Amino acid sequence: MTGSLTVLPMVPKRIGIAGDHGGFELKEQMVRMLCEAGYEVVDYGDHQAKSDDDYPDFVVPLARAVARREVDRGVAICGSGVGACVVANKVPGVRASLIHENFSAHQGVEDDDMNVICLGGLVVGRALAWELVETFLGARFSGAERHRRRLNKVAEMENDKQEEKE
Repeated sequence: MTGSLTVLPMVPKRIGIAGDHGGFELKEQMVRMLCEAGYEVVDYGDHQAKSDDDYPDFVVPLARAVARREVDRGVAICGSGVGACVVANKVPGVRASLIHENFSAHQGVEDDDMNVICLGGLVVGRALAWELVETFLGARFSGAERHRRRLNKVAEMENDKQEEKE
């Protein structure tokens, strides 16, 4: 499992982002703000506001890119953030959480090595969303033994699910 945990001194530079119609406006704002802050941003869509799009079409490619380490961390946005969180966590190696406050934005990374933050585009305003994303990106996994032990248990569950499929 050690290979799938975040390396302690890593500073995320390449950020993936995805959002459906419910998160489109906030996604566009976050893309702009991330670029202005010096991050390299990979936008997995949607690339235009379409009321009939589906969050899995954008969040799954983002989550797979995070799991493959093609991007350092991910930001997934849908209307409430719930659907984005549910589907992102279906991808092995992804640890996503719906975040609406600062403590969880950093604690999720520090203790649980969270690598995808999920936001509700119809729930969280632009200023708070940016504060949460900054906090998430600024946090580092502690690497504490108890946290590694817990994450190993999660990885075992993911491996068991993969073996069931085969």
